[in-house]
Amino acid sequence: MKFQKVYTLEEIANIIDCVYVGDKNFPVTGMNEIHVVESGDIVFVDHPKYYDKALNSAATIVLINKNVACPDGKALLISEDPFRDFNKLTNYFKPFQFSNVSIATSASIGSGTVIQPNVFIGNHVVIGENCLIHSNVSIYDYTVIGDNVIIHAGTVLGADAFYYKKRPEGYDQLLSGGRVVIKDNVGIGALCTIDKGVTGDTTIGEGTKIDNQVHVGHDTVIGKKCLIASQTGIAGCVIIEDEVTIWGQVGTTSGITIGAKAIILGQTGVTKSVEGGKSYFGTPIEESREKLKQLANIKKIPEILNKLK
Repeated sequence: MKFQKVYTLEEIANIIDCVYVGDKNFPVTGMNEIHVVESGDIVFVDHPKYYDKALNSAATIVLINKNVACPDGKALLISEDPFRDFNKLTNYFKPFQFSNVSIATSASIGSGTVIQPNVFIGNHVVIGENCLIHSNVSIYDYTVIGDNVIIHAGTVLGADAFYYKKRPEGYDQLLSGGRVVIKDNVGIGALCTIDKGVTGDTTIGEGTKIDNQVHVGHDTVIGKKCLIASQTGIAGCVIIEDEVTIWGQVGTTSGITIGAKAIILGQTGVTKSVEGGKSYFGTPIEESREKLKQLANIKKIPEILNKLK
């Protein structure tokens, strides 16, 4: 998430009422999660296991729960609860905006686009030209949709990320201030759910086609001309490169990469990153030819046991 102007370190510290380490005029231009941070961004960390990763990341402002040595060229925000204070910043820069109309007045809809009855279009949504949005679709605030996009009934774009911190009293949600971005010529089936990024974008690349009842988690980036079949569940922060085919009932873990032109066969559990240009199957995932050989060999076990007897 980029701010609309450059803030100083002191101004950010005053918003969340914390102390800071560094020049009070140190520039702050945004806030992001660790996998998408850039210079000028705030990143938060609240566990010693991840201190080094955050301090050595591209982020130049680290919101942290311990006064550690500050790396050269960076600044620290010292907080008792970085998770809570990151939420405070999200609320400050991207607060929830109530809407009592079906199509927000701040939404922009291109020429030739058809909006069927009972569609909700939130604040600051941008929809391109010649799109078809079927009934009962919900498009949350700040979503961006390109040209020639078809979205079928009941799909939801921009729900919150599934991201929680366990507290003694229950689960505390990390607020989502990101967007969903749908590129040109994308097709999205019925009853799909595509969550917005925590601070960045969940992106569906140009020409990709998504079947009914597919879920895409927060901050996932899907490339161009992919095919994703029904009942697939894609976790957060996944990178799916161009022209990947994913068949039905596939599930992925978070933070992995599926290489370009890979084929993931139905009911596979994608438990790790995989190279492009190959076919995969099974849980845990393996190249499909090897996995099918293993299954064929398993069928021979009763025969082998009988021979041993």
